Amino acid sequence: MRSYLLHRLWQSAVTLVLATIVVFLGVRALPGDPALAFAGEERDPASLAAIRERLGLNDSLVVQYGKFVLGALRGDLGTSTRTGIPVSTMIGTGLPVTIELSLLALLVAIVLGVTTGVVAAVRRGRPAEWFANALALLGLSVPNFWLGLIAILYLAVGLGLFPASGFVPFGEDPVANLHHLVLPALVLGTGIAAIVMRQTRSAMLESLGADYIRTARAKGASPRAVIGRHALRNSLVVVVTVVGLQLGILISGAVVTERIFGLPGFGKMTIDAVFQRDYPVIQGVVLVTAAAYILINFLVDVAYSLIDPRIRVAGGQS
Repeated sequence: MRSYLLHRLWQSAVTLVLATIVVFLGVRALPGDPALAFAGEERDPASLAAIRERLGLNDSLVVQYGKFVLGALRGDLGTSTRTGIPVSTMIGTGLPVTIELSLLALLVAIVLGVTTGVVAAVRRGRPAEWFANALALLGLSVPNFWLGLIAILYLAVGLGLFPASGFVPFGEDPVANLHHLVLPALVLGTGIAAIVMRQTRSAMLESLGADYIRTARAKGASPRAVIGRHALRNSLVVVVTVVGLQLGILISGAVVTERIFGLPGFGKMTIDAVFQRDYPVIQGVVLVTAAAYILINFLVDVAYSLIDPRIRVAGGQS
């Protein structure tokens, strides 16, 4: 187990280093000059030269990358060229909102997706499976932005069940916090639930047709034990893979949902930084997102070894 974890940690570290290089070069490949965006109306050569010197844009790419990495290791992601606020402070303000929204959306996706996936597999060829497949197709087909607008129009404005926009920190009022996030989480989690449902159904169908399921039934195991203890548990490797990957996608892909519902998360911060050519903020946001992906993949691998010991043994031998 230890050698397996060390091997995965080493792979994660190498991936993170490569991610810093891609982030650094990708941000500087964006069209436009950040000095011009920062200067505003003061675009005389002397002002632009002073701005480039202050932002370190006159240094070589190697020097700029070295400063970026050293600062990131110290937890210093630079200072926003537009607001003058440290990037780490801005991320510390917006990231908890996005994480909370993503976790709630993932909870919605797991509850809806796994439940309907199991029902569709157990009730194969019956109306329950057709209904579950129809819901999954609908969830995959409807764009989040359209579903969000419809939800605001009918559930928030029409019926007044939820707030149409805004955010309340959890520490100030937990009930109001959840009340503001329920509707965005439902909208964001619907599409993920459809993916989880289809993968759960496929994995469950494969498990239900395996020899060990027939053996368990022949020994007189109850249908609940066959489905929950044997079939579902052996299907969890696929489900955990999908859930882990979708959590990373949720953290980086909640931009549209946050904009629709006026949530002060990564969405507004990222879009404003791109339009304003705010290099430090863009670098910080993308780097944190990449690190989140890497961490989630590592945790998924650890979950594999807990669910299926054969994966742990194979990983240790390799």
